Formats: sequence, C-alpha cells, structure tokens
Amino acid sequence: MSEQIEPIATMAAELNRLPGIGKKTAQRLAYFIVSMPLEDVRSLSVAIWNGRKAIRFCSVCGNYSAGEQCSVCADPARHNGQICVVRDPRDVAAIERMHDYRGLYHVLHGTLSPMDGIGPEDIHIRELVSRLQTEQVSEVILATNPDVEGEATASYIARLLKPMGVRCTRIAHGVPVGGDLEYTDEVTLLKAMEGRREV
Repeated sequence: MSEQIEPIATMAAELNRLPGIGKKTAQRLAYFIVSMPLEDVRSLSVAIWNGRKAIRFCSVCGNYSAGEQCSVCADPARHNGQICVVRDPRDVAAIERMHDYRGLYHVLHGTLSPMDGIGPEDIHIRELVSRLQTEQVSEVILATNPDVEGEATASYIARLLKPMGVRCTRIAHGVPVGGDLEYTDEVTLLKAMEGRREV
C-alpha cells in the first residue's frame, strides 16, 4: 500500500488524538473529509471552532455553559436544596438524560488520585464547601464513579462535610437492570448486597 499523502496523514494524526478514535478510524475519517465538498468541510470546522470558543465553565457549578451560568443553575425551579457532585460535565449530561433529578450540580473536574499527584486542592472541593456556606443545601449526593478514585473522593468529601451538618448520600452501585448475576463480578455483587433496600 502506498504511503499516505501528507495533508491526509496530518488530518488523520490530529483526529487520532481524539478519545475513542484509533488510527484506522482516524484514517477513514480523514479520507471521508477529503471527499466532502469544501463548503461542508468549512461548515464543520467553523462549527467546531465556534463551539469550542463559545463554551465556558458555569460560574456556580463548573458545568459547561454558553453563558455566565449553565441552564440548570439559572433555573430557579432547580434550587431545591440538593446538590449532586460529579466528576466532569459528561456526568451532568448523563444524569440529565434521566429527566428525573431536579436539583443542582457541582462538577469537581477530576477525582482524588494520590498516585497521579492529584489532591483535594487540585479539584473543585473548596468551591463546593463555599457553596454549602452560602446556599441553602439539605442534601449532597455524591455521584462519582464506582472506581478506586471515585470512592476515595466520595469518602473524602463525606468526611469533610459531616461537621457541617449537611446530609450526604452516595448513589447506589450494583447489578445493572437486565444483567445476569452469573456474569457479575464480586465487587459489583458486594455493592449490590450492601445497597439493598426494603421492598
């Protein structure tokens, strides 16, 4: 197979930097882009450029926003005393897809990871504590991922908030709906047993 033409190779290399895009997919995308009409390519690149330029962090919760505050923080009906703490803006989007949670969010922009040199001062825990001192909050829901870093972060925040008298809850973990117990790992089963509730 002949060597790639330089502009296509450069495009593929840039696309390969995106998460979830391997070398073959990046190459396929680069060839597809080359086959597109120039105006479509311009529209795509302008949309990416303008989209990135327009997005900022919400001044209250740290979620992605096109304005000073995100749509959740700007909605008075969402100020119900609950703050859901998540790792990053993608987690906000995931929870919002449920259409059931009606409280606010706080985005940490990371989790504690001593092995990687990430401590409490490197993520937005201080901002959460400040919010709890100025906003009326009755419950903080810790919704970090059920991995080592997420669990450590949730435990740290729970210990930090306990003296403040704010109710701290953790999202349940366990067997997914439609899952088979036979194929579920031991840690997930343990979490499911610990999180059992009365029916």
